[in-house]
Amino acid sequence: MPIAFHRVYLESAGYFMPGEPVSNEAMDSYIAPLNRMSGRIKSRILAENGIRQRHYAIDSEGATVFTNAQLAANAIRDCLRRGDSDLSAVSLLASGSSGGDALMPGFSNMIQGELAAPPMETLSVHGICAAGVSAIQVAAQGVEMGGHASALAVASELPSRLFKRSRFAARGYDADFDAHFLRWMLSDGAGAVLLGNTGRPLPGASQGVRLRLKWVHQRSFSGDYPVCMQLGLSADRKNGHLDYPSWHEAEADGALSLRQDIRLLPHLFDIGIHEYAKLVRDGWLDPDQVDHFLCHYSSEKFIPVVEDLMEKAGLVIPRSRWFSNLAWRGNTGAASILIMLAEFLETREVKPGEQIFCYIPESGRFMAAYMLLEAEAVHASPVAAGAPAAAAPRDAANSGDAEAIAPPHDPDMAPQGLGQLLTELAAIWHDYRSRVWRTPVVRRLRNRRFQTADYLNWMENWIPQVREGSKWMREGAASLSEQYAPLAALIDMHAGEEQNDFQILFQDYRNAGGAVDSIDALRRNPGGEALNAYLHGLAATRDPIGLLGAIYIIEGTGQRIVPALLPLLKASLTLPPDAFRFLEYHGHNDEHHLARWLSAVELALDCDEDGRAEQRIVDTARRTAALYLMQFHHVMEDEGA
Repeated sequence: MPIAFHRVYLESAGYFMPGEPVSNEAMDSYIAPLNRMSGRIKSRILAENGIRQRHYAIDSEGATVFTNAQLAANAIRDCLRRGDSDLSAVSLLASGSSGGDALMPGFSNMIQGELAAPPMETLSVHGICAAGVSAIQVAAQGVEMGGHASALAVASELPSRLFKRSRFAARGYDADFDAHFLRWMLSDGAGAVLLGNTGRPLPGASQGVRLRLKWVHQRSFSGDYPVCMQLGLSADRKNGHLDYPSWHEAEADGALSLRQDIRLLPHLFDIGIHEYAKLVRDGWLDPDQVDHFLCHYSSEKFIPVVEDLMEKAGLVIPRSRWFSNLAWRGNTGAASILIMLAEFLETREVKPGEQIFCYIPESGRFMAAYMLLEAEAVHASPVAAGAPAAAAPRDAANSGDAEAIAPPHDPDMAPQGLGQLLTELAAIWHDYRSRVWRTPVVRRLRNRRFQTADYLNWMENWIPQVREGSKWMREGAASLSEQYAPLAALIDMHAGEEQNDFQILFQDYRNAGGAVDSIDALRRNPGGEALNAYLHGLAATRDPIGLLGAIYIIEGTGQRIVPALLPLLKASLTLPPDAFRFLEYHGHNDEHHLARWLSAVELALDCDEDGRAEQRIVDTARRTAALYLMQFHHVMEDEGA
């Protein structure tokens, strides 16, 4: 649930960009090519990210011109100057960054020292893009609780020091794509905001308004996903930089190269829009009331991705309301949203009643952060100190894991009238997927500790479960009364297509080195046995419409989870391509199966005489998800991780 604020105002915002703007053509003078690949990779990345210029705190010789603490201090000075404020009145300094100039002490302490600031409370948030929001949240909580009348939040990044060509000398000026990628994506800069409880007029382009922070929401999904962006781990993530005998050996092995696994990035926006939809569903946000949308994206390539996900969720914020300075300020990580907010307030007029919504995805190990601010007329009465909190948004306390977003298939194909059903199923799916990705078998795979024996064990559990799929589907179709004849025919067709899938999976098992030579010798684990018994039992009842809920979970697993795990399987196991045919097939085809599922649901609802079909589908989906989750757990029931 978001943290609501009632008497916290953004009193000023500032930023600092080091040096003169550096164009794409001039980049090589600072971030020199490493090898013949560099030019091609650079051209490709710059063509996609839309960045035309950026700033560096190093010179063309690679020497540091401004330290990270100096960048932050200069942003704070700019912030205080704009608000005609004095540093002596500030009693809390919170900073966010992916790293200061020293491993210790904390970055906030180094900034305080750089400013020669008087004694105050400090807090350093170490993270990536969302770290700036974390700093704002800490500062806002200090003001809200009355511990501080005035607090500073600052975020600063200086990644260019990592990108100098000399950093790659120990590796023979060579680097993999993941290490190449961020050299042309990230740049330097700092932003700062001053928070207080006075509600004084906002400096900048707006006149006669103050800006109230309504709430901040952050949620990390690091338990669900592998590391995407990292510094300090080897390329295979098995060794940390401190585990090497020396810094030189760590550098030579690439453990000091900043990397990003771009193959994982689509998941980042998927979870981000899920959280956004939840905020809307629970009444924290109304997209129609958002006047200005400040979205931190690392590349313009992701604009249509965000737009498409919003559209599918039915929660679009028109592009005319978006603001971004990525093209001329570059991607400055944790500092981006503060720089963006400061420049927005400097150049754009905000009127009383207008809302500013900020969305910040973080790709380190996946996190999403959001802020909502609202402009008020200065003559309006501020919320009094100690005043009772406003009523909580509707159903916020009881929302659980419900997400107002379509399920894992193309919602544009959903027939009219299925909105409520798809929303309930999406809530079940989102919780199920999250839990599956934290099971021991998937955690071992994500942590790159998966071995061929693990894959074989998994398939030995799974093959007999898949074998039963077409059987319970046909049993269910046979149990449908005459009124459901069209639905029975559709299910029979689907069962016919999948009746031999278990044989493909068994041959994959044999190709991977599986020793069992008879399918009949394989046994389901307790979770698979429970799922099988439940589905066969339900299929034997009259008009088992709920089976459509089971198909949703099972086919959805093939569409969403399998494509995410398949690249990890291939990277972890030295096996021939024909050991993964079943997973390849379902990753490509289950989306079509889910489109057919929508047609089946429409038929079921058209034939539904007692009005209970939707609830049966939802209930069965929930039970199937729980049992399928048990099947995943029992693959390695004795394993800790």
